Amino acid sequence: MNVLTYKGYTGVFDYYPDDDAFHGQVAGIKDVVHFTGNSIDELKQALADSVEDYLEFCAEQGKQPQRPYSGRFNVRIKPELHQRIASRAAQDGKSLNAWVAEALSKVAMEHSSR
Repeated sequence: MNVLTYKGYTGVFDYYPDDDAFHGQVAGIKDVVHFTGNSIDELKQALADSVEDYLEFCAEQGKQPQRPYSGRFNVRIKPELHQRIASRAAQDGKSLNAWVAEALSKVAMEHSSR
């Protein structure tokens, strides 16, 4: 999958040779927001237009638009791992949340530079 962003919304897309076009959808929300283009420039504009249409539609309906990411998520892990990372966070003088956020940030940065 390929990714574009606009106003905090992430659009994921693929190329479909049978259509000779790119088709995408906004990820991370339950509402369905599609976009299509024949070039990357068209696709970027289509994502922007689709997000703007979505925001306008929500405003007309008096509905709060869904936000893709709140900055909060729950992860279920084995109690033993929970204990190990909590101990490690305490040794580093950090809260569990701060320690995990830092670890995830490091991994994400390593993968984004590949």
